[in-house]
Amino acid sequence: MFDVFGSIKGLVKLETICIDNNIFRLHYKATVLILVISSLLVTSRQYIGDPIDCIVEEIPNNVMDTYCWIHSTYSVPGAVIGKQGIDNAHAGVAPPTGSEDDQRHHKYYQWVCFTLFFQAGFFYFPRLLWKVWEGGKCRMLVQEMNVPMVEPDAKKDRIKLIIDYFTINKQNHDFYAIKFFICEFLNFINVFGQMYFTDLFLGYEFSTYGSDVLALVQYTDLDQELREDPMSRVFPKVTKCTFHKFGPSGTVERFDGLCVLPLNIINEKIYVGLWFWFLFLAAISSVQIIYRLFCMFAPAMRTTLLHNSARLVPKHEIQTICDRHGMGEWFLIKQLSKNIDPLIFREFIQEFHKKLTDDRDSISLT
Repeated sequence: MFDVFGSIKGLVKLETICIDNNIFRLHYKATVLILVISSLLVTSRQYIGDPIDCIVEEIPNNVMDTYCWIHSTYSVPGAVIGKQGIDNAHAGVAPPTGSEDDQRHHKYYQWVCFTLFFQAGFFYFPRLLWKVWEGGKCRMLVQEMNVPMVEPDAKKDRIKLIIDYFTINKQNHDFYAIKFFICEFLNFINVFGQMYFTDLFLGYEFSTYGSDVLALVQYTDLDQELREDPMSRVFPKVTKCTFHKFGPSGTVERFDGLCVLPLNIINEKIYVGLWFWFLFLAAISSVQIIYRLFCMFAPAMRTTLLHNSARLVPKHEIQTICDRHGMGEWFLIKQLSKNIDPLIFREFIQEFHKKLTDDRDSISLT
C-alpha cells in the first residue's frame, strides 16, 4: 500500500505562500490526487491480480487473455436482467443473436489508467499557468511577514516597501487579477469538459451513471436478479470474447470464450466516486464564477470581502483604500491578507491608509 501511494505524497505538500483559493485547490490538489490514486490502483496488480482471465478450450490461456485484452470483449445487453444459471450464465453473458445491436463491446478498460492520468494533467494545467503568470509576486511582497515574530525595524521597512510598491504601480494590477480570473474560468470549463470526455469514453453511460446507481440502491426491495445493475452494465465482471483461427482443413473455426475482468471491480467504484465528485466540483465552480463576476462589477462587495479577510482592520480604512485603487490592487491586497500575519497586515493597512490620507491632504493644500 505504501509503495503505491508513496510516490504521490508531493501532491499534498502545504505551501508557505498561498497564491489562489480553496476552490482552486480543489481542482489542482484534491482532484489531481483522486485521479492519480485511481490511476495507480488500476495498474496495481497486487490488489486485483491479472486484469483479465479468459477460459476457452483448445486455445492457450495466455494467448486468449492477450487477444481479448487487445481486441476487447463484449456482453449481450438483453441478458443483463435474468436469473443466473437459467436465463443467462452471468449478467450479460448469453448466446448472441447475431445482430451487432445485441452486442455491447467493451474497449475502454485497457485505457482507463491512461485517461485518468491524462485528466489529472488537465486539472493541474490552470494551476501551472497561474504559477507562471503570477511570477512570485506574492512571495516577493510578503517578505517573510507570514509569521508573527518580526523585528520592529525590519517590519517597518518591509511595510514601507509594500506601500511604495502600490504607490508606484497604482492601477497596474488589473491584468494580474484578470489572469487569475482566466485560470478560474479554465477550471470551470475544464470540469464540464472532463465530464463530457468521460461520458464519451464510457460510451455515453457516464452522464446518468451515478443517478442510476442511486436508483438501484433505493429499490432494494426488488429481487436482485430482476433489476439492472448499472455498474454491471457499464463495468461487467464477466464478458464474452470470440476467437477465430484456421482449422486443419483451412476452415475458419470459431471459439467462444468467457472472460473474467477483476479490474472492473475497481473501475466501477472509481467512476461512481468521480461522478459525484465532478458534480460537486461543477456546482461549486459555477458558484465561484458568479461570485467572481460580483467581485468585478460590485465595488462595495470588494470592500466587504476584504474587511472579512482582515477583521482587525477598521472598515473605513479599507473603504478608503478600495476607493482610491482599482480591482487589481484590491485583488493583490486580498492575496496578501491570506499570507501576512493578521497583526502585521493591520499595521500595513493603517500605514497605507495614512499614506493615502496624507497625499490627499497635501494635494488639497496645493
